[in-house]
Amino acid sequence: MTVTVIDVRERVMARNDEIARGVRERLERARAPAFNFISSPGAGKTLLLERTLDALNAQLRIAVVTGDCQTQNDADRLARHTDRLVQAVVTNGGCHLDARQIYTALGSIALDATDLLLIENVGNLVCPASWDLGERSKVVLFSVTEGEDKPLKYPNAFRAARIAIVTKLDLLPHLEFDLASALGHARAVNPALRFFLVSARTGEGMPAWLDFLRGEVAAARDDPT
Repeated sequence: MTVTVIDVRERVMARNDEIARGVRERLERARAPAFNFISSPGAGKTLLLERTLDALNAQLRIAVVTGDCQTQNDADRLARHTDRLVQAVVTNGGCHLDARQIYTALGSIALDATDLLLIENVGNLVCPASWDLGERSKVVLFSVTEGEDKPLKYPNAFRAARIAIVTKLDLLPHLEFDLASALGHARAVNPALRFFLVSARTGEGMPAWLDFLRGEVAAARDDPT
């Protein structure tokens, strides 16, 4: 008897990548860079995005898509910081967003009136690392309340990202967290990572992060393609 093995995951991933290319092409035509934020639950993605919206809303037209397993709580939080529609994707237990969900969300976004797309992925450092959403870059967050070896435990997330943000910096004096060691582990996994050290609560480190986003938007506008 002959056995045929069908790799369903490979086919699903291939389809996702095809849709992601379509998302990326639409965003590039609109000159609206997208950033896909991934982290463990509780690392501070939503608070960082709240502060980012507060600081940049008057300067940039920002669209937001946020994913969660069961609720739209994060979307509701972010909606209080912008007068633009915040797209909530409830995955009903799914551990990540996929490109089809982002493609669908773009249907409700006026891309010709959008400078920047922020995607808050489901809190998980495993699955979101493997799924292309059509973003310009993945942004991986980890907080000082987590272990210094987080990059070593979840290397795929740190390899997939271009930017790493260390959050909750205001708690550092109260913890036994070796920041230099944590950064060293992250660099060992991905030497090309660009780092931002922030406390969204106190504002420490936020100006550099906001300047980076402004620069990415300006670069997209100037891109002749």
